[in-house]
Amino acid sequence: MNINLSDNIRAHRRAYSLTQQQLADALGVTVGAVYKWEANLSTPDLKLLVELADLFDTSVDVLLGYEVKSNKQADTVSRLKAYLRDRDKEGLVEAEKALIRYPNSFDVVYRSAMLYYSFGLISCDEGMLRRSIRLLERAVLLLEQNSDPEISELSIMSDIANAWSCLGDEEKMLDILKKNNPRGINNDLIGFSLADNGSRLEEAVNYLSAALVDKLAALVRIVMGYVNVYFRREDYVSGKSLLGLALDFLAGFKENGQSSLLDKPCIDFYVCLAFADLELGRRDEARASLLAAKKLVEEFDAAPDYSVNRLRYVKTDKFYITYDNLGKTAADSLIKAINDMDSKALAELWKEVEHGE
Repeated sequence: MNINLSDNIRAHRRAYSLTQQQLADALGVTVGAVYKWEANLSTPDLKLLVELADLFDTSVDVLLGYEVKSNKQADTVSRLKAYLRDRDKEGLVEAEKALIRYPNSFDVVYRSAMLYYSFGLISCDEGMLRRSIRLLERAVLLLEQNSDPEISELSIMSDIANAWSCLGDEEKMLDILKKNNPRGINNDLIGFSLADNGSRLEEAVNYLSAALVDKLAALVRIVMGYVNVYFRREDYVSGKSLLGLALDFLAGFKENGQSSLLDKPCIDFYVCLAFADLELGRRDEARASLLAAKKLVEEFDAAPDYSVNRLRYVKTDKFYITYDNLGKTAADSLIKAINDMDSKALAELWKEVEHGE
């Protein structure tokens, strides 16, 4: 809504080439009255507003500067998103109006909930946070209407849990996260909260250990994804840099140099490093990477161990089955990695390294 009557009267008068006196005469008022309208010192009564609109061949709404918003559901949702993006608290007023018009619309309920959630977090406002929880719980019931793949029951329950945490109810938060934890998706949050509480440290370690194993596996996938991108772009320098960083990081999780389930992905990384160095004309460095891969193969295959408890910092009493698609043995992993590179130069260099040439 944008009311700017004084400017609109002046603009319409000038558009019709009327002086203030001529407008006053046409309406049967004093020129002083017209002056005050345009100076925003007073406003015409309703009868005169209607006469002004009729004189200028427009509507009272236009004369007042009132912009009628579309209240169609899609337009309403778009405005709620914009209010959230712009961090505009006027969106809360819009949200309440929208909830009256569309109480059973997932998009309206969810977007309104996120407005209250965001402003509640920013201002630590208990009322807003509790309102967001009620709306998010309603959104879960309407979830079948949702078409946004980035929103799910898990993401909504996570927001509800976080709202309870901000309200100081850690037990409520933990209860929600534990009940909505398929494949350990919330292990890191649960472990962090338990450790922060300080009274349930052993339970915290169990959750944190499980989270660490999952995140390390995710890191391996992310690194290989990036390496594939860099190699396809022939950006071997960036690929080498990331592989070196990943290898140094993963090495920190090996317990006293013992073999671990991280060895096989590290072998893969060393093969990728060798390939990058060959492409960059650095044969000696490529050879060194293959020698490092060979050493890991020998160590792992001499005493293969897929136990997560062989990793530093991981201490859990839960049983985990770990597996990969890199090959039955570490030696198989290395050969598979070399074949996947489809590089004659790499294959020939490996034969030299393998036979100690």
